[in-house]
Amino acid sequence: MWLDRLASGAAASGPATPQPGSRPYSPAPRRTSSNLSPYITSQRGHSPRASSLSLVSNDSSSSLLTGNRRPNGSGLRQASTVERPPDPLIVLDKLLDTPSENAPNINETTGGINEGDIEFETDFGGLSLQELAAQVEDAEGSESQAPRRLQTADDYEKERTKFEDLHKSITACDDVLHSVEVNLASFRNDLATVSADIESLQDRSTALNNRLENRQKVEKALGPLVEELSVSPETITKISEGQVDESWAKLLAEIDRRSAAHKKRSSEPEEIKASEDLGPLLEKLTLKAIERIRDFLVAQIKALRSPHINAQIIQQQSFLRFRDLYTFLYKHHSQLADEIALAYMNTMRWYYINQFSRYEKALGKIKLHILDKNDALGHDETTRKATVLSGARGASVTPHDAFNLGRRIDMLKTKNHSALSSYLAEEDNSTHYLEVPFRNFNLALIDNATAEYTFLATFFSPSLSFSRISKNFNYIFEPTFALGQVLSKTLVSETYDALGLLLCIRLNQHFAFDLQRRKVPAVDGYVNGTNMLLWPRLQVIFDRHCESVRHLTNALPSKPPNRSAADVAKMTTAPHMVTQRFGQLLQGFLALSAEGGDDEPVVPSLRRLRTDVETFLTRQSQMYGSDKRKSQRFLYNNYSLILTIIGDEVGKLAEEQQAHFEQLKEAYREKS
Repeated sequence: MWLDRLASGAAASGPATPQPGSRPYSPAPRRTSSNLSPYITSQRGHSPRASSLSLVSNDSSSSLLTGNRRPNGSGLRQASTVERPPDPLIVLDKLLDTPSENAPNINETTGGINEGDIEFETDFGGLSLQELAAQVEDAEGSESQAPRRLQTADDYEKERTKFEDLHKSITACDDVLHSVEVNLASFRNDLATVSADIESLQDRSTALNNRLENRQKVEKALGPLVEELSVSPETITKISEGQVDESWAKLLAEIDRRSAAHKKRSSEPEEIKASEDLGPLLEKLTLKAIERIRDFLVAQIKALRSPHINAQIIQQQSFLRFRDLYTFLYKHHSQLADEIALAYMNTMRWYYINQFSRYEKALGKIKLHILDKNDALGHDETTRKATVLSGARGASVTPHDAFNLGRRIDMLKTKNHSALSSYLAEEDNSTHYLEVPFRNFNLALIDNATAEYTFLATFFSPSLSFSRISKNFNYIFEPTFALGQVLSKTLVSETYDALGLLLCIRLNQHFAFDLQRRKVPAVDGYVNGTNMLLWPRLQVIFDRHCESVRHLTNALPSKPPNRSAADVAKMTTAPHMVTQRFGQLLQGFLALSAEGGDDEPVVPSLRRLRTDVETFLTRQSQMYGSDKRKSQRFLYNNYSLILTIIGDEVGKLAEEQQAHFEQLKEAYREKS
């Protein structure tokens, strides 16, 4: 391929001497390049893409990537010959019209200057002709010194493989550049598409923002009205078919709110069409809610009638959790609400009387100490023991002390506020005093009454007033309170246990204080009724003690007997049995009245009994006859014993009694 081009170039140049190994002379400055490469670097500038892709031509050095670019492939295939430029010396001689010695004849070589030679354009690189000529001479001088060798066809054949590889590389680069160009063009198109999409999205976003702002404005203006005049399908489905739970109860408040708003809007002169359609829907929803509330409450009331059921659990989990249901029912159908309340009251009335009847029977199996009229201060000890051993109607024959309080006061001080269970009461084989069944029954009654009153005040309020709630409570507990009073009356009606009676009175007072703390005034009637049973019986027992002491006093002679000195010497001055009993009984009363004052009802009875005992002791001291000294010592010993027994008690009443007996003791000490 290159041999053809060289041959054609040689033929065109005529007999000019070829210069192998170097490019022909040119007016432009000499460039360093490959000896055999057909590409030269453009003189107008250095471009990365055009530096290796420009073709050598006679008139220009155009880039392959400009308008003269040929598609797919090197320009080497497009040109059949490469015209060599004329010898610069010859051209210079033509221009200067001065023939050179070494130059051939112009007419012989070129046939004269023709029009094409005149129109030949060349670039001198900004040099004048003299400078250019001098530069060319220097170059020729340096080239003439080195021996030049002509490049033969064999040399070109040897370099053929290199040129073919170079051609392939150039072709591959051209293909890569073409692929890059295609990709860049596709990328440009994609960028244009993306840009168009972004503009479209911006337009849509602007439109959506405008629509959103408009919708928010409309919603802000019409939202409350639409919300007021519409009921969601979920609400309707939940009210009609949903399970009754906390969320269902909350929907009742929403229905109430919508109903109130509808009534208010209906009263306005301008009525909206949607409001007319909403009215029947709300009415149907209300009726459906009332029906479901009725069924739910009736089911819970029936559950209270189940055997072995704990009513307080159902009250807490099924009633109080849905207290708004009864409020809604009473607001929209008060007659049905009253019927539901009456059904509940009848159920709980039966529940409590049934439960406490069984509990009262269980407490009735507890063995009790029986203290009758023989357990009095002035009664003979032998007769008292015989009565205890006889045991009446299954009474306990366990020995007991009717005048010593002992550990019985722990019943008031205990921190255990739970009542004895029915099972433990039935299995208990020990013997107790009357305050044990009294405390357990009334403690259980007070606890249940408190829980029930609290439930009624919470569940039925504010639908019912507190006076109405108190009446309902009394209706429920009326038979149970009657049962409790019957039990108390049974326990105290025949007993002569003064300390047990006073213990029951103090327990009842504690119950009253506890009810005041719990704010349950409805049980005050029962507490007061129990007090009316206990106090009169205590007075009867006091009368019995006073009577027994007076009986002993009357049995003594009114005048001192005439005793001999030997008989008087045999008589002891130890305290009397009545003194011992009275001291223990007085100590028990003082311990149970530590918080009492002058208005304590037991104070007059104690003073009356104390007077009778002092009268008895005075009469008994006369039995020593004329021995006044021994008589006074007897009184001193008795009063000293009483003072010793009550000396550790505290309280206003105890201080009064201690001062009184201290005075008597000192009085007889002085006379002794």
